[in-house]
Amino acid sequence: MIPRKLNTLPVAIVTAVATMLSPPLHAQDAGTADPDLLTRIYPGKAYSPYAERDFPNQVFWGETHLHTGLSLDAGLFGNILGHDDAYRFARGEQIKSSGGLQVKLGRPLDWLAITDHSDMMGIATDIQRGAPNILANEKGAEWAAGFKEGGAAAGKAAFDLITHFAQMKVPEELVEQYSPGSEVYNNLWYQITETADSYYEPGRFTTLIGYEWTSVPKGFNLHRNVILRDSGERARQVIPLTTQPPTGTTDPLDLYAWLQDYEDKTGGQALAISHNGNLSNGWLFPLTDTYAGGKVDQNYVELRAKWEPLYEVTQIKGDGETHPFLSPNDEFADYETLDKGNLDLTELKQNEMLQREYAREALRNGLMLEAQLGTNPYKFGMVGATDSHTGLSTAEEENFFGKSTSAEPTPTRISHPFVKSQLGAIEGYELAASGYQAVWASENTREAIFDAMERKETYATTGPRIAVRFFGGWNFNEQDLRSRAPAFRGYEKGVPMGSDLPAAASKAPTFMVYALRDPIGANLDRIQIVKGWMDAKGKTHEQVYDVAWSDGRKADADGKLPAVGNTVDLEAANWTNTIGASELATVWVDPDFNAADKAFYYARVIEIPTPRWIVYDNVRYGTQIPDNAKKIHQERAYTSPIWYDP
Repeated sequence: MIPRKLNTLPVAIVTAVATMLSPPLHAQDAGTADPDLLTRIYPGKAYSPYAERDFPNQVFWGETHLHTGLSLDAGLFGNILGHDDAYRFARGEQIKSSGGLQVKLGRPLDWLAITDHSDMMGIATDIQRGAPNILANEKGAEWAAGFKEGGAAAGKAAFDLITHFAQMKVPEELVEQYSPGSEVYNNLWYQITETADSYYEPGRFTTLIGYEWTSVPKGFNLHRNVILRDSGERARQVIPLTTQPPTGTTDPLDLYAWLQDYEDKTGGQALAISHNGNLSNGWLFPLTDTYAGGKVDQNYVELRAKWEPLYEVTQIKGDGETHPFLSPNDEFADYETLDKGNLDLTELKQNEMLQREYAREALRNGLMLEAQLGTNPYKFGMVGATDSHTGLSTAEEENFFGKSTSAEPTPTRISHPFVKSQLGAIEGYELAASGYQAVWASENTREAIFDAMERKETYATTGPRIAVRFFGGWNFNEQDLRSRAPAFRGYEKGVPMGSDLPAAASKAPTFMVYALRDPIGANLDRIQIVKGWMDAKGKTHEQVYDVAWSDGRKADADGKLPAVGNTVDLEAANWTNTIGASELATVWVDPDFNAADKAFYYARVIEIPTPRWIVYDNVRYGTQIPDNAKKIHQERAYTSPIWYDP
C-alpha cells in the first residue's frame, strides 16, 4: 500500500487555535508558540505525533534465504536440523547445532523465510539414514558411505552431489523419486507449509513460505528464492518448480510462468529474489542473450521487472554491490569480494563477465535497457540474507556458524576451502558473515512484510542492525532534520527508498537520509549516496558522494575524505566507539543533476572498522590466520534506490 500524503495544519489554523487558547497578555509568563516554527518542524496532526498516521513506521529484521537439512547439499554436509529448529532459533531460542554446539542469536529476528532447494527435497535425509532406495543406486550408495564416514569424506560426497546436480548428472531414478508428484516430495511440501503456519505469530514473529529454485546450469549461479505472501492453505494448492529434467527447467521464463500460475490458481501473491550474480560468470544480469537460449527482449524485461522486484546484494558467498574493476574510483568497492569463477569453480572468471554480475552495474544497465525496450528489468530493491545451510541465521561476526555444518566453529574451519577444483579454491576464511534484511512496515505480519518487499521499501545490511531512512523529493531542507522523527517529513514531502521521484521540478532533486548505528554495534563512519545515470548518448556513469560523516573531517583538494581511523584490538577481537558517530543525517542536493538524464540514487552507510569473524576464531581457538586473509572490515547498509525518469 502506498502511504497517503500527510498534511500539517495550515498556519492560519495554528494561529487561530493559539489565539483562542491564549490568556490575557499580562498572564503570558511562559511565552507563546511560534506558529511559523510549529509548521516547519512539528509535523503532528494531533498532540501525539504518532496518532493519525498510516505510513510504515517500524523496521523489522529477517532474511529470505535459509536452508535446513531438507536441502540436498545442506543435509549431505551433515545438517540434521529441520524447520522447527530453524524457526525456534530465529525467534530467539537456544538450540543445539548439527555439530552439537549450543547456539543462540544475540537478538531474535522478527521474521524468516526458509528456502530449501526445491530439487530433490528429502534425498539428503534418506542418504543420512542409508535408505534402501539410496543404497540400491550405485551413486547413492557412494554418497551414503561418504556421509557415514564423516569428516573430509562427507565433505567430498557433498561436493560431488553438488557437482552432479549442477552438471545435471544425478541418476535419473533418484531424480524421479525426489521430484514433485512423488509421495516423499508431496508429503514434505505439505509438512513445510504446515510448520510455517504453526510458527506464525502475527505481531511477534512472521514466517514466510518459500523455496529456492536452484537454476545452476554448468555451475552458473542463476538461483532465485520464491517468496509467498500467503498461508499454507494457498501454498498447498501448488508444488514448487524444480530445475532437474525431465520435469524441471532452468529457464527463468518458466519460473515467471509458475509465479503467474500460482497467483491465477490460488488468488495469492508471490515474488522472486535472485542472488549471487558474482558466481554466475556473467549470466545473472544479461544484456542481449540469456543462458537458456532466449533473448533479452520486450517480453523478458517486462516479466523480470514484474516478478523480481528485489536482489540479494550481500550474503555468505560474497558481497554483490560492486567490484573494484567496475568502480575503480570507489574506495569501498572491494568488500568481501568473491570473484574467482562460477559456483563449482569449473570455469574461472573473466573481467568482461563482471558487468553482468553486480548490483550497481545492473542498475546502470537497466537504464540502458529501458531506453531500448521500454521497461527496466533491473529496477530492483536491495536485500541481504545469509544463505546459511546450517539452519541457523547467523550473520553476527562474533556468532558466525558458517555456511554449512562442516564449517561450524572449530579450531580448523578457517583452513578448509569452501569450494576446491582443479582450477582453484574459494578458501573458508574468504566467506562473509553476512547478511540481514530490514523492511519498513506498519506491523509484523505476512501481508505487511511482503508488501514492503514488493514496493521495495527494504534494505540490506552485512549483519549490523543499522536503522536507515532514505527519502527523495524536490524541496527537502535542513529544517526537515530538526526532528527525531524524519519520516514524518519524508513521506509528506517526498518518496521513500524503492520509489520513483514524483514529477520533475525545475531544480535538482533533494534527498534526506538518516542513519542510526546498531544499538550494540559499531559507530558510523559516513553516509554516501551512490548515483548512476545515462547521458544523452546512451552511456551510463556512476558517482559516489560522501554526504555525511563523523568527527569533523575535511575533504582534501581532490574531494577525498580522510579515513575515520581504526580502534580494532585484534588480540581481544574488540573495538571502541571512540571514533565515528552514533547517528548521521543530512539533506543532500545533487550537484551534477541534468534533468534530461535517467538516474538512480541509493544510500550506503559505512561503519567504523571492526574485526571479521576469523579474528574471533583466533581469540577463542588460537586459530592461525593466513597472512593474506582480511582481519578487519567496515560493515555497511545498502538502501533500495530511488529512481528519476525525465
